[in-house]
Amino acid sequence: MNNWINESVFYHIYVMGFCGAPERNDFYSEPNERLMKTVEWIPHIKETGANAVLFSPIFESVSHGYDTIDYFRVDRRLGTNDTLKRAVQEFHANGVKVVLDGVFNHSSREFFAFKDIKARRENSNYKNWYKNLRFNCDNCYRDGFSYEGWAGHFELVKFNLDNHDTREHLFDAVRMWIKEFDIDGLRLDAADVMDFRFLSDLSKVCKSIKPDFWLKGEVVHGDYKRWINEAGLDSVTNYEAYKGLWSSFNDKNFFEINYSLNRQFGDYGLCKGKTLYNFLDNHDVDRITETLKNERNLSALYGLLFTMPGVPSIYYGSEFGIKGKRSANSDKELRPNLSLDMFNENDRRILNSIKRLADIRRNYKALKYGDYKTIYVSTELLAFSRNFDGETIVVCLNCSDGDKTVKLPINLNGAVELISNEEIRASEVYVAANGIKIIKTG
Repeated sequence: MNNWINESVFYHIYVMGFCGAPERNDFYSEPNERLMKTVEWIPHIKETGANAVLFSPIFESVSHGYDTIDYFRVDRRLGTNDTLKRAVQEFHANGVKVVLDGVFNHSSREFFAFKDIKARRENSNYKNWYKNLRFNCDNCYRDGFSYEGWAGHFELVKFNLDNHDTREHLFDAVRMWIKEFDIDGLRLDAADVMDFRFLSDLSKVCKSIKPDFWLKGEVVHGDYKRWINEAGLDSVTNYEAYKGLWSSFNDKNFFEINYSLNRQFGDYGLCKGKTLYNFLDNHDVDRITETLKNERNLSALYGLLFTMPGVPSIYYGSEFGIKGKRSANSDKELRPNLSLDMFNENDRRILNSIKRLADIRRNYKALKYGDYKTIYVSTELLAFSRNFDGETIVVCLNCSDGDKTVKLPINLNGAVELISNEEIRASEVYVAANGIKIIKTG
């Protein structure tokens, strides 16, 4: 078990947008150390209660970072390799772990191997580097051959991860990232369509260098256990709970999220004992303020995020309640350039709730390692307990339009009676530990 993960709260930054980098790489400008802006935000990141950061792709690419050109060089729009080394050192000096985004499913069309194929076709030494490469037909770019693109995006050319040379090139890059930059983990982009043997071998490479290295895969659908195991990944993105979190509040139907959490973490849960990566928004989905119908429920929703099993993640700017929607053609609104002087005391309501929730989570092991047991569920009320090593935490939420009084059916070290003896107010989360009231926030 990677105990530092269970102890973590993540702050997720889409670096290109956050740092105000140009949308496209011109390939000739001198490096600009925009990445150091993340270091300037360290005091704020720590204020949220986060002790780990997740950076979106930062290596040389054509545009958004997921179209990699060079896995061994930091994108010139963000600085140099030395910039990243110094940034990681600053984060580590402040007790903050650093996880990078690893884009190993596909490359840009400007990647050296693909450019060689365009130039030399069947005679290229790299013709086995990519998936389903065929020289008897054409593609939308009129290259005179076809290939597989990620999810139909042919600017992102899918690697053949069964090919030894492709794998070793990517493994060499990861070895360098760990040894030179001292990173603590990787988010693996598009892990749900990657070869399992590649993921297993990648895990061996990483943990042979750094035994507590953390590997999280981006997985949207499927049985998460297929990816999380001793031979594979440590965690995946919890998209199943992501939907249930906000829609349970929107539809006033706590049965939905309770079903998901029991399915994942209950007595016979598919992911019991695993640490999934939980979030309310990220660089690919609308800001939670756009998704949640009643913003009054936002603090309670963060309360559920911080008290459910798994590791919570805050997407940069959402602690201030900023908005942003994904359009049919652009994710730009989701990935803004922010500065702290854009916000004032009136913008701190959600941040203050997050700070208190992070503090509670930090101080109680049951919220980091405990099981999940439903105590009471109705359409508008949810009460559950987290239990670990003699410690019991009870959480109660109310998503109705008014206050509720409910007699919870069991006694767990007095905590249940303590919550039950007063009204559960609308849009608030109540957390009690072993009979001691901790928080009521909304």
